[in-house]
Amino acid sequence: MEATWIVTANTGRARIFADAKGADKLEEINDMVNDAVRLRTQDTETDRLGPTSATQSIHNTGGATPNKQYEPHQTPAEHQSELFARSLCDYLLQGHQQNRYSRLTLAAAPQFLGLLRKMLDPQVSKLVTVELDKDYTQVPPHQLREQIAAHQQKA
Repeated sequence: MEATWIVTANTGRARIFADAKGADKLEEINDMVNDAVRLRTQDTETDRLGPTSATQSIHNTGGATPNKQYEPHQTPAEHQSELFARSLCDYLLQGHQQNRYSRLTLAAAPQFLGLLRKMLDPQVSKLVTVELDKDYTQVPPHQLREQIAAHQQKA
């Protein structure tokens, strides 16, 4: 198909539009919402272990006590954002495998765009023609097309 998919995304929402040749307006294909990123950490995480919780173990082995300055590799919100980016990339790969689009435009919040770049399948990343590090998830479709055209004229 000669359509271009336009993806607008941030950590909480991704909207996917099809811009077919000769079409007057963009057609919204999917609106993905990441509800987990909007929840409080205590609502998503069930573990309540502190950094020194293993010091008084049942077996009293006297193992090394973790440093009280310990910070996890990623926060729960970052983990949820990563999972959402992975599901969006899977959706884009599935669309490519079904020949639903031939070009891809990515417009995402800067940090989320970095996640998408890392997780996109190589087949899909070859189809990316435009990348915008802007969050256009709340922009109406007719204005989105204008924003992308203005960006392409600057480049």
